Amino acid sequence: MAKEFVKDVTSMQDDFAQWYTDVVTKAELIDYSSVRGSMILRPYGYAIWENIQKELDKQIKATGHENVYMPLFIPESLLQKEKDHIEGFAPEVAWVTHGGEEKLTERLCVRPTSEVLFAEHFKNIIHSHRDLPKLYNQWSNVVRWEKTTRPFLRTLEFLWQEGHTCHETDEEAHEETVRMLNVYADICEDYLAIPVVKGQKTEKEKFAGAKYTYTIESLMHDGKALQSGTSHHLGDGFAKAFGIEFTNREGKLQTVQQTSWGFTTRIIGAMIMVHGDDHGLVVPPKIAPTQLMIVPIAQHKEGVLDFAYDLKEKLSQTIRTGIDASDKKPGWKFNEYEMKGIPLRLEVGPRDIEQNQVILVRRDTGEKETISLQDLELHIQNTLVDIQSNLFKKAKAHQEHQTTTVTTFDAFKNELTDKGGFIKAMWCGDEACENFIKDETGATSRCIPFEQEKLSEKCVCCDEEAKHLVYWAKAY
Repeated sequence: MAKEFVKDVTSMQDDFAQWYTDVVTKAELIDYSSVRGSMILRPYGYAIWENIQKELDKQIKATGHENVYMPLFIPESLLQKEKDHIEGFAPEVAWVTHGGEEKLTERLCVRPTSEVLFAEHFKNIIHSHRDLPKLYNQWSNVVRWEKTTRPFLRTLEFLWQEGHTCHETDEEAHEETVRMLNVYADICEDYLAIPVVKGQKTEKEKFAGAKYTYTIESLMHDGKALQSGTSHHLGDGFAKAFGIEFTNREGKLQTVQQTSWGFTTRIIGAMIMVHGDDHGLVVPPKIAPTQLMIVPIAQHKEGVLDFAYDLKEKLSQTIRTGIDASDKKPGWKFNEYEMKGIPLRLEVGPRDIEQNQVILVRRDTGEKETISLQDLELHIQNTLVDIQSNLFKKAKAHQEHQTTTVTTFDAFKNELTDKGGFIKAMWCGDEACENFIKDETGATSRCIPFEQEKLSEKCVCCDEEAKHLVYWAKAY
């Protein structure tokens, strides 16, 4: 049936990368543009982002932040002010050298991130401790000239929000860094049904110019990790470089402590790879643009379409409901909405109308049940809650199954080859060991988890005294 109506998706077991490409295009999330590594977000893909954005924006504002907007272009001289920052981003920067026919006297960087723009602005508006804290956020696009690209996961241009804040003390900046990481974790787990591991990046992996970086890491179906959101304590590095000073409560000049944090459209890629299957997308109900799709059966028969549209109007008051009254065959429609991952499908035909019932089909389990119209609305609402919960439980079980504890480097290599996923192992803190592990296995340090365990006394790599438990994995 599937082959007749909707072209097959490559099996994720046969070729996970091709499966992913099939899903993002056939589910009509994106189209490729004429610029290498750039994607066109189609209405369905953008609607998913809008639902994520809406909830995240609500939580950002609830924590006291205000939305602003910064320019797209950064003068090269401004970017050079923070040495570590520009060195970290130099390979990915896109430059504008001409305006019309005229060569610019100074190159302009297309923003890869906006720390320096915010720093320049903060210098102009912060003068006293009474001006603090400054809690800003912007929704924007950024450009990073990636060598290897894949839709959502790594593209030349992507959409995100970036928060930028200034504080009186190191402690307040630390609290902000933790607070916003927890907001990201809530969005991932409660709305996208993606379990995460919270922790700190190593010095090697932290954001360029940051004092330290906190991260949430998630695990994909193929056993690779994905950095899903980061929150950075910037310390006073940018403040010193840009002269962001204020008169403190003792009447002395002091530099601010800053944070920045970001969450991107890459999370849609995570959603695809955590929940998707060989039929296509599986979209969690809380962020699904359409939670329920009505498919009329034998719609040419008298009364069927009228009944279906009346049902849509009623259900749409509490449930995001769609209807497909096109002349395509029901089998095509079934497979189309499975491909798009719509949480629930409602089928109704002449016989159902006679018996005062409809058929509901769950996308997550494929379970089909007959429901009386009297109980329908409440049943749909409860089922959507159950689907959301089930997706998280299933993803959590997969993450736990794909997390392995090792104490020797041989076991590290074997587990990574045989099983993949997260590897939990002790580390001495030396970057040389971190580099050696990456060179030997392809795995990188994902984070030093906040919840530490002592698996052994020795580093998994060099047998010297261990300092931290680290989650390692191959990653996107």
